[in-house]
Amino acid sequence: MDEGLPACEVPLVSDAEIMAVCEGYGNDPHRMLDILRDLQDRFRCISPQILTVVAKQTGSTRVAVEGVATFYSFLSLTPKGRVTIRLCDDIVDRFSGLAEVTEAFETELGIKLGHTSRDGAFSLDYTPCIGLCDQAPAAMINDIVVTNLTVEKVRGIMAALKSGKSPEALISERFGELKPHERATRMVDNNIRHAGPVLLGPVPEDAGLRKALDLAPADIVDAVEASGLRGCGGAGFVTGRKWRFAAQEPAERRFIFCNADEGEPGTFKDRVLLTERPHLLIEGMTIAAKAVGAKEGVLYLRGEYVYLRELLQSVIEERRERGLLGPAILGVEGFDFDLRIQMGAGAYICGEEGALISSCEGLPGEPKTRPPFPVTKGYLGFPTVVNNVETFCNVARILDRGAEWFHALGAGGSHGTKLFSVSGDCLNPGVYELAYGMTMRDFLSLVGGEEAAAVQVGGPSGTMIARDSFHRRLSFDDLTTGGAITIFGPERNILEIVEYYISFFVHESCGYCTPCRVGNVFLQRAIGKFRKGLANPKDIEYLKDLSATIIETSRCGLGTTSPRPILETMENFPLVYSALAKPSKDRIRATFDIQAAIDDARKLAKRRSYIFDRDFGQ
Repeated sequence: MDEGLPACEVPLVSDAEIMAVCEGYGNDPHRMLDILRDLQDRFRCISPQILTVVAKQTGSTRVAVEGVATFYSFLSLTPKGRVTIRLCDDIVDRFSGLAEVTEAFETELGIKLGHTSRDGAFSLDYTPCIGLCDQAPAAMINDIVVTNLTVEKVRGIMAALKSGKSPEALISERFGELKPHERATRMVDNNIRHAGPVLLGPVPEDAGLRKALDLAPADIVDAVEASGLRGCGGAGFVTGRKWRFAAQEPAERRFIFCNADEGEPGTFKDRVLLTERPHLLIEGMTIAAKAVGAKEGVLYLRGEYVYLRELLQSVIEERRERGLLGPAILGVEGFDFDLRIQMGAGAYICGEEGALISSCEGLPGEPKTRPPFPVTKGYLGFPTVVNNVETFCNVARILDRGAEWFHALGAGGSHGTKLFSVSGDCLNPGVYELAYGMTMRDFLSLVGGEEAAAVQVGGPSGTMIARDSFHRRLSFDDLTTGGAITIFGPERNILEIVEYYISFFVHESCGYCTPCRVGNVFLQRAIGKFRKGLANPKDIEYLKDLSATIIETSRCGLGTTSPRPILETMENFPLVYSALAKPSKDRIRATFDIQAAIDDARKLAKRRSYIFDRDFGQ
């Protein structure tokens, strides 16, 4: 099988072509990610020539440009194929036949995973969760998404691509004639299983924005705070309070940012809102702008949702034409607000608001030191409100129906409804809009997951519960979640799931701080020992101590939550660990895997050991 190009040929590019792309973004170093994404799409890589010319054009150092180019997984310093196939490597995809699908692509392409064909036609890679766990296995083929993959489907896809058809033709021979919404829904099934009264049921057009016109900014903030709305991305901070801080901060400029970078494995609810409620989202952002006095906004769209960019851009342009964006919105002098789309490029950490802001500033997506917080000193040093898609959509409905209406929904300290992304071992994966307060047992009955042995609530950084906890309730007061519910049947290996989640955090760490960068690797190795049967009781204490250190000393939310898959399963599935942590004979700890240690030596020497290879000579 072809291992691909050892050093792919860099496409011939003139300096003038590179300069023209930079000029299209005003040679603005804060638009560095846009510039590099554009160049990657055009020329299939960020070559040394591109690095040099971009640095000169934007007044940056070459090192700074390379720092951005190497941070994001969708950018590459070596050429990728004209068609790049990215297979989703989420745990749900693995359990749904990813290995067979991968093998089929390798066979059809004649290359191994991680390589590019010698003619530069195709690249084949894995990528973390692409927000399609409800229709796994899934993949991105350039900017096109394909779902529910099987070996036969792969053969059909590759036959079409090899015959010269474009990835777009995989969706429709009339792809160019389809409207943006049709293109999106031809690729991805929204899988709306239950529509609630707030977001997925009937929604009047711009009713919330029109009512906001008659309110003073402070009154809008009061209404949002009185509704009890809390951030829907997982942290649960009171939305109105966040807006109040931004409004009160003296500043010449303020910004509204929408975080549409839902990269947590198992989460895809915002994908549905971006597809079915884009007007509601931008309406909510516009209301927020009036509330805090912002005139500029950014919709940060994760790179994996690039197939939705055209739809969202068309909605923005339509709203400008109708006077719902831009100067003097709906004829109100002084009410000016507009926004742009900022595409991500494959970095989970950019879902953290500080890292997201860094990315928009043209920097690697590294979290910022806090304080100061973004509401006082965010994008370019100005007050910046960052909320996610679901939160902004809720705002528009609150202004329409009233704070009391929203506050009355839910239970206890959890108000309104919640969108749940459901995937895994259940009959009806998809998106459910439900009031807060439902027990997990009732929830599983609704989605067809009664046979569940374990449920991951809130993605890898959340909580994994066993059957003895299915009486608990989905709410801020009990089982908190940004929306992801992943169901695992009794045949699944808990430690395999944990090892995947820890590996995900290792891959997605920005690498800024040592506890996260190094500590998670140690956690990964320790879990590997358990899976190989090499652990002993002291390794359980080691996992607890190391996890505590990572949580206490990491800089951002990734490090403070990354040990949770281990800590939660140790607490809720203790027998999984104790059954595998056994003292070795003769009181010797099994902490050293001699077979793994000498494996590299076997390969280098091209010979085996008659001492350590038990089957030597057989």
